[in-house]
Amino acid sequence: MEMDLAKADNEIINNKAYDLLAERWYEAQDDPIALLRNQHKLEMPWILQTIERFIGRKSAKILDMGCGGGFLSNDLAAAGHHVSGIDLSDSSLKVAESRDHTHSVHYQIGDVYQVPFPDSSFDVACAMDLLEHVSEPQKVLAEASRVLKPGGLFFFNTFNKNQLANLVVIKSMEWFVKNTPDDYHVYSLFIKPNDLTKWMKETGLHDVEIRGIRPVFMQKGIWSLIRTGEVPRDFKFTFSKSPMIAYTGYAMKMK
Repeated sequence: MEMDLAKADNEIINNKAYDLLAERWYEAQDDPIALLRNQHKLEMPWILQTIERFIGRKSAKILDMGCGGGFLSNDLAAAGHHVSGIDLSDSSLKVAESRDHTHSVHYQIGDVYQVPFPDSSFDVACAMDLLEHVSEPQKVLAEASRVLKPGGLFFFNTFNKNQLANLVVIKSMEWFVKNTPDDYHVYSLFIKPNDLTKWMKETGLHDVEIRGIRPVFMQKGIWSLIRTGEVPRDFKFTFSKSPMIAYTGYAMKMK
């Protein structure tokens, strides 16, 4: 059964850490989730602009795979889109729903290996900060492609697989962010961009665009984080030409 894959993932990486966050999804500064919140602030305008450019309307049907506490889903709904969010963490879904000020997002328990929607249901599917948490990313990509309409967009964000990414994403987080759980990220699950592009094309996702994303290195927030173990609220990320540490992007399902 596909659900067994999700259980197997939890033996490799600590996905259960998200179950314990509760309101800390939105409030904690002494947890890696604060970095994810700030990274999302950079990505969100770009995601909305890309949807408008390719889908051409502000009421697209969007699936947020592994939606967690709802950062992406709720912002997409606030922008006027029709959003469904799936996750295996019931506690995270409750937080996401409580923070949905539009009261329009459809949240439900759902496995990204076996998405509970029919073929060609969505204009957009998103797997943001998800692919490095699963042991079979090709299966997740296949499900994203299946539920997308022809011409639909797939958004992704994950970590590159090299020693610089290992140092910045895993080691630095363990050293400097106070409440980093054990096995919050696992290097073996990181993905090289060329591999991800190949897997996407095998599932019918083409015209891939990738851009690097990283912290702004010359910022006061870095030193504040090192000194206090807490992520400053104004901690900044930036897009970069190089995907050496992390990367985000989109692909389009073949028409």
